[in-house]
Amino acid sequence: MSGAVEAAEVAKARSLAANAGRVVVKAGTNSLTDDESNLDDGKLDKLVDDVAGLVERDKEVILVSSGAIGAGKGRIGFASDDTVEESQALSTIGQSHLMRRYTESFERYGLTVAQILVTEHDLENPERFTNFKNTIETLLEWGVVPIVNENDAVATEEIRIGDNDMISASIAIGVDADLLVTLTDVGGVYTGNPKEDAGAELIEAVGRNYDEVEQIVDSSASGSFGGIRTKVQGARSVSEHGIPAIIARSTEEDVLEKVATEQPVGTIFTPINDH
Repeated sequence: MSGAVEAAEVAKARSLAANAGRVVVKAGTNSLTDDESNLDDGKLDKLVDDVAGLVERDKEVILVSSGAIGAGKGRIGFASDDTVEESQALSTIGQSHLMRRYTESFERYGLTVAQILVTEHDLENPERFTNFKNTIETLLEWGVVPIVNENDAVATEEIRIGDNDMISASIAIGVDADLLVTLTDVGGVYTGNPKEDAGAELIEAVGRNYDEVEQIVDSSASGSFGGIRTKVQGARSVSEHGIPAIIARSTEEDVLEKVATEQPVGTIFTPINDH
């Protein structure tokens, strides 16, 4: 790429990410479910292992979790979510199942979790967001891990457009987080669609080269890979508020531990303004 980010800038961003005291971790549906849309216990437990590792480092972690619709489909063996009504109904089945599994998995570490369901409207309304933030602050003070998901049962237009990618970015900015990590089924941002292009290369860092990266993503994003757009937009949004962001593969071994120890992982978005 012509506009690669300078090594010193990347190193500084990795240091900021490693030393983050408050971290928002976003996990996508594919990071939690199998090919048949059943909730995958192995994937969920690995995510919890990674998050618990950050908590053990005395970091505050807010987990933004997708997966309710997928878990609902697997729960009742329902293959279709063609209509908004079907997606909404499936989410109500899957959400309770998802939280049950999170509760059980975090209990392995003696950690308590809390469920918060929001829509973008909740985050845009100042009074509602103040209530949300106060709840988050109280839960973190108590040592509880807040698990936030989009309220699919009442959302309509947001339900299909990378909702939790933008919600996690809004939350990271609004609660003064020090880092946003988006975990997905690809290893970061690439020069092409890695699912179709064997020659696609990982873009290590995004900063002043954002416009070039955005053009690459727009031209290569399609189908199941289309969700990378909103992940990139969310990461860019927080970086403009002085917060580093990382997009990485959820299945990578010790992925959050690598972030916490300044090891290269995924694609890092360097802060544009001081936090």
